[in-house]
Amino acid sequence: MGQITDATRGLYLLRVLVALCVIGIWFDSTAALAQSPFYRAPQPEIAGRPGTLIRQETLGLQAPFGASVVRVLYRSTGLHGEPIPVSGAVIIPPGPMPPEGRPIIAWAHPTTGVVPRCAPSLAMFLIQQIQGVREMVGRGYIVAATDYPGLGTPETHPYLVGESEARAVLDSVRAARELTGAPARFAVWGHSQGGQAALFTGMLAKSYAPELELIGVAAAAPATELGTLLADDIDTNGGRNLTAMTLWSWSRVFNAPIDRVVVPDAMPVVDRLAGECIESIYDILRRRGPTRLLEQSFLAEKDFYRIEPWRELMAKNTPGTLPPHIPVFLAQGGADGLVRPQVTRDYMKRLCAAGSKVQWVFMPSVNHGFAARNSAQAAVAWMADRFAGTVPPSDCGSG
Repeated sequence: MGQITDATRGLYLLRVLVALCVIGIWFDSTAALAQSPFYRAPQPEIAGRPGTLIRQETLGLQAPFGASVVRVLYRSTGLHGEPIPVSGAVIIPPGPMPPEGRPIIAWAHPTTGVVPRCAPSLAMFLIQQIQGVREMVGRGYIVAATDYPGLGTPETHPYLVGESEARAVLDSVRAARELTGAPARFAVWGHSQGGQAALFTGMLAKSYAPELELIGVAAAAPATELGTLLADDIDTNGGRNLTAMTLWSWSRVFNAPIDRVVVPDAMPVVDRLAGECIESIYDILRRRGPTRLLEQSFLAEKDFYRIEPWRELMAKNTPGTLPPHIPVFLAQGGADGLVRPQVTRDYMKRLCAAGSKVQWVFMPSVNHGFAARNSAQAAVAWMADRFAGTVPPSDCGSG
C-alpha cells in the first residue's frame, strides 16, 4: 500500500465532507414529505378495524433479490384507545406466494427521532436500516417495518412507550397480511428502542391481536430497565440525547411536567435535539454541538426518574416477562456504553425465572450501534428454526 500523503488525506476528507453534505441536504428535504398527503388521513379514513390499510404506494427503492418495497398507511390504536394512522413499509420477496404462504417478520427499528420527518419509511436508506433484511428476504420472508406513531404521521411520537410501539408492530403485521395474503404466523425482531418494542409485542400479542400467532421474539441490546438506563447514561452524550428525547416526548404525550426537571436555559437545546433525526452520520455530527451544551446545563433534578410522574412512567414502560411459551433471542454487545450488558443479562434472568426459553448471544467487543448488525444473521437463523417448528434452544441455567 502506498504512502498516504497530506494531499491524499485532504482529498479523502473533502470527499467525506461532500458526501455528508449531500446526505444532510437530502434528509433536510424530507421534512416536507412527512406532511405530504400520503401520511395524512382525515378522521373518516382513520376509523376502522386496527391493522387495515388506509393506503399504499410502491417505492422505487432497490431491495435484496429484487424484492418490492411498499409504503403503507394503516389503522392502529392510540394511547387512549382512539383510532390513529401509522405508517411503515412492507418488503415483499419476488415471485408468486408459495402454497403455504410467506411468514412475516416484523422489524422494530431503533431510535430515529421523535418528530414526523424522522420516519424510516421516508429515508433514502430505508432498506439499509433494516438489519438482516437480506437474510430475511433471501429466506422468502415478508418484512413488515412500522414507523411507530408520530413518525411520518403528524403527531408527537410516544418515544420509548412500549404499548404504543407494540400496537404499531402488531398492526403492521395485520396490514402486511392484508397486502400479501400471508398466514398468521410471524416473528418480531428489533434493536434498542426496537428491542423494547419487540419485547412489548411479545407481552401484548395475545390480548391485542389474538388472531396472530407469534412464534418468537428476537431483540438486540433492548431498552429494558428504563430508570437504570437513564441513570447510568446521563453523563454520556448518548445518554443526554436519549434523556432529552424521552422528556420532550413524554411531556407532550403524558403531560408530564418537564419544567420541573429541566432548567429553563436548557429547554431550547432540548427542543432543538427533539426536532432533529438520527438516521445518518451527518445527523449524529449535527447533534454534537447542542449535546455539548447540555453538559453545562440540563437537569434541575438529576434523579428525575425517581420523582412522580416520571417514576411511574419509567416502570410502566419497562418490559416485563413474556408468556413462557414464546421463545426469546437476546443479543448484547460487551462494549455497549448505552445499554449496559449487565442490564440485559439481568433481564434474561427474569425471563428464565418466568419459564421462558432464551437463547443468549454475547458479542464481547461490539458496541451499541452494531449490536443488531452483528447479530442479525444469528437472529434470522433462530427465527427460521422457530418457523420450522424445531425445539427452541435455551441458555437459561448456563451461568
